[in-house]
Amino acid sequence: MKDEAAWRRRVEGHRERLRQRFVEGGLERFSDEEVVEFLLTLGTPRGDLKPAAREAMKRLGSLSAVLSAPLEKLTAIPGIGARNALYLQLVHQTAARYLRDRAAAQPFFSSSQCIFDYLFHSMRDLKREVFKVLFLNRKNMLIEDRDLFAGSLTGSAVYPREIMGLALELKAAALVFVHNHPSGDPSPSPEDQRLTRDLVWAAKLLMIQVLDHIVIGHNTYYSFADQGQIRRYAEDYDQRLRSI
Repeated sequence: MKDEAAWRRRVEGHRERLRQRFVEGGLERFSDEEVVEFLLTLGTPRGDLKPAAREAMKRLGSLSAVLSAPLEKLTAIPGIGARNALYLQLVHQTAARYLRDRAAAQPFFSSSQCIFDYLFHSMRDLKREVFKVLFLNRKNMLIEDRDLFAGSLTGSAVYPREIMGLALELKAAALVFVHNHPSGDPSPSPEDQRLTRDLVWAAKLLMIQVLDHIVIGHNTYYSFADQGQIRRYAEDYDQRLRSI
């Protein structure tokens, strides 16, 4: 009994230190494993959640992967259970809604970094490529974002006609394209280059502006706009039009 009481005191002391660290400095000094542990302690009144947090990180690999994992994967981790799995998904979806609502409230797509910050949370650990389109109004405020294509993205897998049809339907004045590279290397492939050119040309035909195409990797990204490629594709289109 004494050993059990001492164990409980150690666990409660550890929990209190986590809470105090968060109160004093937020999550800045927390490792990803400690963030998971802290979230689990909020959903479970008693017990040592450190082993569950460690196992979750070991199986899934990162904080964002834990937060976005399906319920069945989370509940299969010893120590998490159905209630904590729901709680972790709630945190993930609440964060995604907060970012979406903030995007809708202000013209924050002023740089590639803004776009990356908005989408990195949800896209960095995806196991397959997902092609997302941000539809913006004339003030560069978000109208809607949609995941349109998934799998191995090539020019034949992404359909400019479908994208432009949605842009017209939503009355979008500008577009931002985003997709991820599960390999972690955001360097654009030749297919990415050709696809971006085709999308810029299709948008120019409809007098819709393409602001950027962002490729998201692990903790980094590639911006076609920052590299001057969006401008070059638009200039190539204008030059071809003049030569007709």
